[in-house]
Amino acid sequence: MDNIKLNFINRSNDINNSEIVIFQKNVAQNFDEMVVAWKVIKNCGRNDNHPFTYTMEIQVSASDSYGNYSPKLTAYNGNAFEMIKDTSGDVLRLSSTSATNANEVEIINKLTVGAINANCYRDGSLVAIKTNLAPEQKAFFEFQPTIFIGVVSQVDEGEVLNSAIVSEINTKFNLLGITSADIVMTGGGVGKSATPFYFTLENINK
Repeated sequence: MDNIKLNFINRSNDINNSEIVIFQKNVAQNFDEMVVAWKVIKNCGRNDNHPFTYTMEIQVSASDSYGNYSPKLTAYNGNAFEMIKDTSGDVLRLSSTSATNANEVEIINKLTVGAINANCYRDGSLVAIKTNLAPEQKAFFEFQPTIFIGVVSQVDEGEVLNSAIVSEINTKFNLLGITSADIVMTGGGVGKSATPFYFTLENINK
């Protein structure tokens, strides 16, 4: 499946220069889930647009307790990765064994001491994270082709969203079978004529 070209368009009556957050949920983690702000659109004025890409490919990296980050490695469903200590230091590598679930990507901490963070990226931006993996613990990543979008304030890309923000964002779009589409925001305003913000998918190409 090819990458999906998306284009956010602000057709709202917003006067507060609101920020738009887009995120995914890691369906492999159904407890203690950390939701990350994958894309944050800022300063997008009325009738402005903001194109971005939903890549089908994801990448993973790991960071250790010393603040080191491994290079990003392309990950496919069924891949397993392991953080090991070799003669150069801590290294993330593809495991010789596959993930337990063919629909997931796994990262295991094979260090004898020290926790790691497992990071997952889409289109170069952090989309999911699992923190403080102790030795022999695993992180699991699986995503449906679904994005969530909503209006927020004071949120940055790559930031972990608190549960209150996540619970307020109910708009989601299933991108399965889509090659490109516009995401149009309407609503907003002030006074009695103000309406809630509303998002629709338009100009859908399959």
